[in-house]
Amino acid sequence: MFRLQENNTTVKTEIFAGLTTYLTMVYIVIVNPSILAISGVPSEQVFTATIIAAVFGTLWLALFANYPIAMAPGMGLNAFFTFSVVQASKGEIDYMTAFSAVFVAGIIFFIISLTPLRQMLVKAIPNNLKLAITAGIGLFIAFIGMRSAGIVTDDEATLVRLGDLSSPMVWLTIVGVLVTAIFMMYRVFGAIFWGMIVTAILAAFTGNLNFDGVVSMPSLPEGILVWNPIEAFGDVIKYGLYGTVFSFILVTLFDTTGTMIGVAKQAGILKDDKLPRARQAFLGDSMATIIGSMFGTSPSTAYIESSSGVAVGGRTGLTSLVVAGLFVITLFFSPLAATLASVPAITSPALIIVGSLMIGVVRHIEWDKVEEAFPAFLVILIMPLTSSISDGIAFGFISYPLFKLLKGKGKEVHPLLYFFAILFIILLVIMSH
Repeated sequence: MFRLQENNTTVKTEIFAGLTTYLTMVYIVIVNPSILAISGVPSEQVFTATIIAAVFGTLWLALFANYPIAMAPGMGLNAFFTFSVVQASKGEIDYMTAFSAVFVAGIIFFIISLTPLRQMLVKAIPNNLKLAITAGIGLFIAFIGMRSAGIVTDDEATLVRLGDLSSPMVWLTIVGVLVTAIFMMYRVFGAIFWGMIVTAILAAFTGNLNFDGVVSMPSLPEGILVWNPIEAFGDVIKYGLYGTVFSFILVTLFDTTGTMIGVAKQAGILKDDKLPRARQAFLGDSMATIIGSMFGTSPSTAYIESSSGVAVGGRTGLTSLVVAGLFVITLFFSPLAATLASVPAITSPALIIVGSLMIGVVRHIEWDKVEEAFPAFLVILIMPLTSSISDGIAFGFISYPLFKLLKGKGKEVHPLLYFFAILFIILLVIMSH
């Protein structure tokens, strides 16, 4: 079924690769509930929804695309959901309405993935803006990690300042970051996960963590949250969540496409620089996003952590099948995950470390060209300062064609980018009020 001989691999190798990928990304079942719970979603609901989305998306890639790539709700998008959509509305938008926006984004994304428009969008948007979006999200989630742990705190005069370094939660977070960074430095598979475990043990010994249980039957306290497309589209129109939907689509589009191409290249799957079975693969993230939003989680994307499984020999969908199977087993450890997610010092290091990895792409931005660099800089700057991915994207998409026109290079800009610039101006200036 997975054509193991054709791909020069074995069952044993694929199982080990699946285990490796799982260990590098399982932190999401702890971090995701801790972030979405801030918006009011019950942690147990998010835990189960996270695994459902991960299992569905990963199985899709295993069975329909035969790729050694795993999926799960994306880092950054969960923070955007909580802080930029729900909390920023100051009570006007609840998490149910926000999940309607995710549901709609998934449907539109699914339709786009069935057409050549997805590839057209990827080609239309400049590489420097794509890199800036990744870097901006990295700063955004790292800032959230530092804030939730108390390393950074509010200040009336300067907005933010250094927190109380004598606080147990702060120094536990700092130790967690250091331990995780050391694991990564020595290329320990699952470094983020093992860093969380070490921090949890330290928290338990210092009295900052109390276990209420380890195993339980899977549950969805609030059942299915979104299922009616008409009601979901109605919520988006009623609350004017067009920019939110567009941001969900755009970030997932770049994230998944870039990750799939990168991991596929590493695995030797690319044929003449093209992804085989690309349409089947690209339907995975949109379907996982739809399913995930129905049960209670933010948009899903392909995980770059899949490269760790490929590095130890994973070459086929059997690797992904193993990952999905391990996530199913994880369903029964909800109390343990909830306990770990309740301590910011355990989850914050993961946010900070992932943020540091994402910001690394700035080295590929063309800083010597102002018309390329300044729009990218605006994206990176605006995201963490406004706690909004969509605002950062908007400033980048508006400034990029403007600077190109001023430079006399307007013809180099794809017509779609001018359309997006006008759209974002309308959303920021008119519809936001």
